[in-house]
Amino acid sequence: MNHRRLAAPKAALCLLAASFLVTGCGSTAVSGLAVPQSSAPPSPSPRAAPASPAPTSRLARPGDCASTASGLDVRAQVAQLVVVGVTGDNPAATVSLVRDNQVGGIFIGGNATALLKDRSLDAVQAAAKVPVAVSVDEEGGRVQRIDDLDGDMPSARELAATKSPEQVRTIAADRGRQLKARGVTVDFAPDTDVTDAPDDDVIGDRSFSPDPARVKTYAKAFAAGLRDAGIQPVLKHFPGHGHGSGDSHKGTVVTPPLDKLRAVDLVPYRNLADYGPVAVMVGHLDVPDLTNGVPASLSPAAYGLLRKEFAFTGPVLTDDLGAMKAITAQYPLPDAVLKALQAGADEALWSSGGRVNEVLDRLVKAVGTGELPKARVQESVARVLRAKGVCG
Repeated sequence: MNHRRLAAPKAALCLLAASFLVTGCGSTAVSGLAVPQSSAPPSPSPRAAPASPAPTSRLARPGDCASTASGLDVRAQVAQLVVVGVTGDNPAATVSLVRDNQVGGIFIGGNATALLKDRSLDAVQAAAKVPVAVSVDEEGGRVQRIDDLDGDMPSARELAATKSPEQVRTIAADRGRQLKARGVTVDFAPDTDVTDAPDDDVIGDRSFSPDPARVKTYAKAFAAGLRDAGIQPVLKHFPGHGHGSGDSHKGTVVTPPLDKLRAVDLVPYRNLADYGPVAVMVGHLDVPDLTNGVPASLSPAAYGLLRKEFAFTGPVLTDDLGAMKAITAQYPLPDAVLKALQAGADEALWSSGGRVNEVLDRLVKAVGTGELPKARVQESVARVLRAKGVCG
């Protein structure tokens, strides 16, 4: 995502406890995705809470994901395609959200940590008929969620400047084990944006390097470390925020033309299979000769680029649809979620939380009228369930 609430390390840097960022934030944004299990789950960090037991799904794990998806009713299907922001200071409210709406994913932003302590996420999973993807945006540097619990992690730029790729993989694996021990399953990281902008710019030190090849090298290492720990990595923000015109939290962001993106910003997305199993977050970025004034997160052309030219077959989620003015200034939340799914997103993220019934009602109605084709929904549900390990 892009920037969301960058949890600054320590008090003096409390940049913003506001919405989400990283998108991807840059999100923003975001996403309840897959959580492949490592063959030998590592033991939790000494400072982390003990690992939570995996919830028992009411869906059979073996079998075809398409069949499993089609076996859900329409409301249950569309609920799997949303990732809803929750506050880290109210575990009971998060349990109620999942119990009442059976959402596919939650996103924990901000600096509050009650939900990440005392095995609080066990109760959330126990309330779910299908395991919930629990996501955070743990990039390091300005964008962290567990630094007050498990210590500070350097920014991407600092990591690339001071560590080898192998060392970065180890650091990411250690952080991943800490996240997993607390019940997190998805990290909206690494940031694959390319920029040499100042550290405090919207992307800035969240980027590993102004060299796209170096970005890919370090992003691969970071993603591999997360996977070593059993955490799903999410690359962001496609098709590239590093040379955008501003901050999508504040308004429309325009990128260079597509040919320039292909030469620089999109280089880290070439041969996506190199990363292993990952998800991709699509930013709220207007590419003049691709999206024609529409944010990429809502543009069929952007998803087509990712699926066709870059041959990506994994889960794709949006940056934050609920707290970034690039979206909220143009679209009510239910319409933005619908447009994202129509365009090709598998998961729609809003860090602001709330309005879940309103969104789900709108999606159910859209499926009934054909605005949102049933086949489109079931395709995405199958990807989401597969990513969560619910089916084969």
